[in-house]
Amino acid sequence: MNTKMIPSIFTLANLLLGVVSLIYTLNDEWQLAATMILIGTVLDGMDGKLARRLDAASPFGKELDSLCDLVSFGVAPALLAYAYKLVAWPYFGMAVALGFALCGAIRLARFNVLNISDYFVGVPITAAGSIVAIMVLVAQRIPDLAFPIGMVILAYLMVSKIKVKKY
Repeated sequence: MNTKMIPSIFTLANLLLGVVSLIYTLNDEWQLAATMILIGTVLDGMDGKLARRLDAASPFGKELDSLCDLVSFGVAPALLAYAYKLVAWPYFGMAVALGFALCGAIRLARFNVLNISDYFVGVPITAAGSIVAIMVLVAQRIPDLAFPIGMVILAYLMVSKIKVKKY
């Protein structure tokens, strides 16, 4: 196997976990759905590091990563939060979930056209989606209103112009 393919395998595994999260959400398996998102976070962190270490970074890899991240950290957390808590506010909850996913898409598109290596502009979608997953895992300890409020704040932070230092 070509070592240049290894980062893309991790990226596609991230996508696979995002789709599995969606399936768990459809089956009302909230904790498993959230866990898949969080495991995807680990794989997302590894693909970029592997790409740099193996000198396999490419425009294709960057685009593939963004497409996979939109599913795993935009769509999957949005649907999970909607099905788990936001459904209690039918149209408002749907608007919050859709807004979160749309802001994630905008954030990823902006990331792909900017060539900034020192920091991110706006909160990365990986962080925002992971926070939503964590909120599901600790839902019994937080008020139900934390979901719409938190997701609106996270959506705004993804498209904001704040600088977030790269790790």
